[in-house]
Parts: sequence; structure tokens; C-alpha cells
Amino acid sequence: MALQSPQGITPIVMPKWGLEMREGTIAGWLVEEGTRIAVGQPILEVETDKISNAVEAPDPGLLRRRVAQPGETLAVKALLGVLAEAAVSDAEIDAYVAAYEVPAADAGADEAATYTWTAVNGIRVRHARRGAGSGVPVLFLHGFGGDLGNWLFNLDAIAEVAPVIALDLPGHGQSDPRLPGATLAELAGFVASFLDALEIPRVHAVGHSMGGAIAARLALDHAPRVASLALVNSAGLGTEINAGYIDGFVAAASRRELKPVVEQLFADPGLVTRQLVDDLLKYKRLDGVPGLLGRLAGTLFPDGRQAEQPVLALAGRGLPMLVVWGEEDRIIPARHAAHAPSGARVERLPGAGHMTMMERAGEFNGLLRGHLARA
Repeated sequence: MALQSPQGITPIVMPKWGLEMREGTIAGWLVEEGTRIAVGQPILEVETDKISNAVEAPDPGLLRRRVAQPGETLAVKALLGVLAEAAVSDAEIDAYVAAYEVPAADAGADEAATYTWTAVNGIRVRHARRGAGSGVPVLFLHGFGGDLGNWLFNLDAIAEVAPVIALDLPGHGQSDPRLPGATLAELAGFVASFLDALEIPRVHAVGHSMGGAIAARLALDHAPRVASLALVNSAGLGTEINAGYIDGFVAAASRRELKPVVEQLFADPGLVTRQLVDDLLKYKRLDGVPGLLGRLAGTLFPDGRQAEQPVLALAGRGLPMLVVWGEEDRIIPARHAAHAPSGARVERLPGAGHMTMMERAGEFNGLLRGHLARA
């Protein structure tokens, strides 16, 4: 994020990716000083304990100073660089850099970013709420083996325009390692009960992979609850799926076994950090998790195929729909995007694999915000 200063200097600061991020390590700059930068251009790479990613320019301008150096670990909102036109002197930039302080308001923001646990039909689920206002909330549903952290690059961006809710589905993340059932209908029914518990009558549903199929089933079985649907590399539009990935994820019991499986999720395997793999291993070693993942896989993806295509059943219903896919998806073929119901907006993004909302976060957030505005 960046804020225009009175001196005509725009700071580039350490972004906050996800509710738990406190600091990041500079992996390297992607642009030289003196480069004219466009909005959304990747300018440097940052590693966190969750994932590595590029910081995109939030404002246009001339990069006058690279303040952060490779290898440095800096707090959220620490100064990384300075944009300023040539008319701004080096002395003015020196003074700005010397006087810059990380905003103290960060502490309060961290307090507001806590999680909540709610019991739904006897299953305790973790969820997070962001944003304010009385508009229809945006509900984020993650995929198989994921958790609400999969949306770490998206929640705050969407919370600027609408209230957002993200949860760990039953058996995932920090929710109880129990399932309400393994079919899409049972999982969607649980999500409807979750919304009842939060007294939320209607949502814009956003689903990734398995979460997309659950969101589509929610729209079919509980139509009044869903104002619009946004699907990201979604299940439920065809039968094909990478059975090797599903089986490998379920079976992996060590870092050596799990890392190459998780790398299949990304177009750039380098985005997978040691901490990301270790966190997944910690989750998979919880009592009950291996069995429930196997049960889910056997029900939703029997014989290496998708058992249901609920998105196709939404044809003709007039539900506002956005379908986004990474062209290099190795889990569910990007060509499934062509199966979207007539009237859906379909976007296929190059340079992204199965985790498009992470790998092309800026573009995805822009597409989702436009979809919400139209819906």
C-alpha cells in the first residue's frame, strides 16, 4: 500500500498479506532505480513465513529510491522504496526516508484481525470477518486441504468495498477435524447453517476449487442465500481432475513427500515456502484428518474423476457469475472455464496455476471487485 505525501513523495511499504502477517523478508528487487512504474507492476519480491510473492505497485510513478535491501526482514508498513518525480530533490528524499516511521496504528489493526470460533451443528469452525457496512457480505470458501489463509492476498482488498467472511470448512484449517458429511449437498448445507448461526441471510459466494463446487451447490439448494457466484479454478464444471495430486496430498506423510505435491498448485513452484509445507504437515497429522481427507476424496473424486458438476446445473438461472482460471492449472484443466453457463464472465489469466487468487492477486481482486459492483 502507499500514501501520497505532501512533498510529492509516494512511499512503497511492506504490504500486509493475510491476518497473521507481521513482517516480511526482501528476496530481491525486480526494477531498478529510475524506472517508470505502472500500477500493478511487480516491483520486488517478499518472503513471509507463509508464502513468497511479488509486491505490486499500488501507484504509478518514478522509482527514485530502493530503501529496503535483499535479506532485510521488515515489519508490515515499513518503508521499502520511494516514488517521486524528477523535480523532487535527492535531499528531500533523504529527509523523507530519515523521518519515516512505521505507523503506530498497526497495533490496533492487528487486534481487529482476530479469528472467531462458532459451533455449528456440533462442529466448531474458525472464521474471520473484515470490512464494515450494511451491504451483502462476501463469503470465501477454500478448496480441498486448504483453509481461509488461501485468501490472504484478497480479504483486505475486498473488505475495502464490502464486508467479508472467510471460514475454515469442517475438517480443515483450525476447525474441528470432523465432517458434516462428504457430499457437496451436505457441505453446502453446513455452510447454510453457518450463515444461520451468524444471522446472515444472503452472501456473494466466492469459491476456489472444491469450495467453488460447494458454493455452486449452495446456490442450487439454497438459492435465496446466494446473490452472486465467483468461481476460481473451480471444481464442478467438468469431470477431469488431477487424481495424482489428490491421492498424493492425502497420502503424503513427510515433507519430502508433500513438497512436490504442493508445488503442483502453483505455476511457479518457488512460491512454496518451507513454512507452508510444514503448516500443511502439521494439519495432516491431526487426529482424524487423514481419514476425513480420504473420505472427501473418495466421495467427491471417485476413480480420479469429479462426481458432480453443480455449476453446469446453474445454467438458465440468471445468477451473476464470474469464472476466473489460471492458464497453467495442473489440478483442474483451464479448458473447463469454457463450460461456464451462458452469461458468466470468464477470465483466463496467464502465468497462474491452480492458486490464481494468490499468484495473480491484483488482477483477481480487480475482477472480483468489478463483479461485485455489477452484481
